[in-house]
Amino acid sequence: MTSAAPLVRVSTAGAVTTLELDSPHNRNALSTRLMAELAQGLEQAAADPAVRAVVLGHTGTVFCAGADLSEATGNDPTVGPRGLVEIQRAIVDCPKPVIAYVNGHVRAGGLGLVGSADLAIAGPSATFAFTEVRLGLAPAVISLPLRPKLEPRAAARYYLTGETFDAPEAARIGLITVAAAEADEAAKALAEVLAALRLASPQGLAESKRLVNAEVVRSFEQDADARVEQSARLFGSPEAQEGMKAFLERRPAPWAVDAD
Repeated sequence: MTSAAPLVRVSTAGAVTTLELDSPHNRNALSTRLMAELAQGLEQAAADPAVRAVVLGHTGTVFCAGADLSEATGNDPTVGPRGLVEIQRAIVDCPKPVIAYVNGHVRAGGLGLVGSADLAIAGPSATFAFTEVRLGLAPAVISLPLRPKLEPRAAARYYLTGETFDAPEAARIGLITVAAAEADEAAKALAEVLAALRLASPQGLAESKRLVNAEVVRSFEQDADARVEQSARLFGSPEAQEGMKAFLERRPAPWAVDAD
């Protein structure tokens, strides 16, 4: 009997570990297994003295669709939020810089991965949306890394509306570092960043990362439990259960209304 194919493909070359989300059957959703594999890849990269940086990429047209709703309906509602807190914190605490490399759709919890990364480079096919509000949820757990970074008025707009926005807007509001107009431009930007990181000392990178992430770490330490409780309460609510069911069945949620 063969083992299941990995959901996160791990490779190391040129002092860089690449963790590539590869779960096309559910649009790279944050299943328990995918998060476990991602955590293992981060742990291995952190322990490797030859590694200077980690690239978090993806296969296909979707970087990450957010929570695996097939796991989120009918199960313990604290499992998913706590797991997402842990994987976001693992990205933040990794002593090596983590670069999110995105050229696809990013939704809901996927934005937490991007927000936890130290740098984020997005190509022309990248789009972003906080879709939780349309399912009866809120971007609770992903706010831990995002709220210290996002422009407040933009956070209010996109949290509340669930609108989709592009890479230049994501750069404007502080979600990503570079918005590339062409795919080769994104690749060039990544290569330039990695070339610079290869010149840095491991100690210098770790300590500098600790400085720039101080506010994010405080957000986790002060609010993680409250955000997990909020997320679990919402995931377990009848309204969100109905919203997730409607999404999985590809039909409008009962509260969606058209303008007269």
